[in-house]
Amino acid sequence: MKPLAYRIRPTSLDDIVGQDHLAGKTGVIRKMLDQKKLFSLILYGPAGCGKTTLASIIASNYPMSSFSFNASTDSKAKLKEIADSTKYYPETLVVIDEIHRMKKDTQDFLLPFLEDGTLIVIGLTTENPYRAINPAVRSRCHIYRMNEIKKDDIVKLLKNTIKKENLKETSDEILEYIATASSCEVRTSLNMLEMINLLDDITLENAKELIGKKNILIDEKGENFYDVASAMIKSIRGSDPDAALHYLARLLQTEDLLFISRRLLCSAYEDIGLGNPNIGPRVYAATEAALSLGLPEARLPLAYAVVELACSPKSNSTYKAINEALSDLENLNSMSIPPHILNKELKSGKYEYKYPHDYPNDYVKQQYMPDELLGKVYYEPKDTGSYERAIKEFMKKLKE
Repeated sequence: MKPLAYRIRPTSLDDIVGQDHLAGKTGVIRKMLDQKKLFSLILYGPAGCGKTTLASIIASNYPMSSFSFNASTDSKAKLKEIADSTKYYPETLVVIDEIHRMKKDTQDFLLPFLEDGTLIVIGLTTENPYRAINPAVRSRCHIYRMNEIKKDDIVKLLKNTIKKENLKETSDEILEYIATASSCEVRTSLNMLEMINLLDDITLENAKELIGKKNILIDEKGENFYDVASAMIKSIRGSDPDAALHYLARLLQTEDLLFISRRLLCSAYEDIGLGNPNIGPRVYAATEAALSLGLPEARLPLAYAVVELACSPKSNSTYKAINEALSDLENLNSMSIPPHILNKELKSGKYEYKYPHDYPNDYVKQQYMPDELLGKVYYEPKDTGSYERAIKEFMKKLKE
């Protein structure tokens, strides 16, 4: 017998769960199908949200020849065969799974067909297309994000499935547990429901024992991976060590210690900075220890780093300063270095660079900034940490 998730796979837009913005009565894809006017589009979202199912429904309900192509396993030759079929069919639809894995030369081959509408493409990806897909392909497609499925949607789906498939009666408490344990992934929740129907007595305890370890919704190669990483960094920035530890635990499921280490080091210099100037070397030492230890012990120095980062005084003053300096460099015309700094005319006496260490307090007032940026201030010290407060006071005295 075919798996439950396959047997009840939606066959119409009315069966799609949690994607009303696309498949609902006012959804954009429903309007396309109703008006028989389909455009090339990219659907992206976490695993299990229904991208492949929605693409299949579009293909089966739109009056045109359709093909499927997997960018991970299919060759460019297959895509050429599909393109050749457009000689015989006025419109051809191709569903490209994992479109972010399509090689550059294959993407380039696709462009003219996208340009003139000979091929209608539906690209599917778990990654953010604004980061993972060639801009030339992206600009020729409409991009729609598919929502993560909510707990109530999963419970409703499971109830409908029990009724439709004549499965054993199951309490709301167990269905809510399945929704939580599956991290609201449709396919996983249906697999769990099918599994517990093997039980003679479906109780919550029996269901928990049979389902086993909770599914953790994080895809190492997908967008959710970066969502969790972003949530960890935002929790550190917001001084919430408990939330930061939660997201660290989720990231540790991927076992990508190098990625986690890089994110923590970046946070040390972006979010804490001169608020706690010792944090950078300390986090570096912790991440190096984690990489040396490997899992499961690596969790210890990484947790140490996360907690210290979250509990440290915060300052993004240097982060803002360098970003503004880079922006000026990009937007303004070329700027000359003051000639006395170059010191090329010292022998003639035309320009003279003043060596600060030859003056009291190792300071002498002279121009360093190009004329075009004279008076520009990039670095604004903050008051959140004692070290940067001291910097602020020191710079104030120099100006006076």
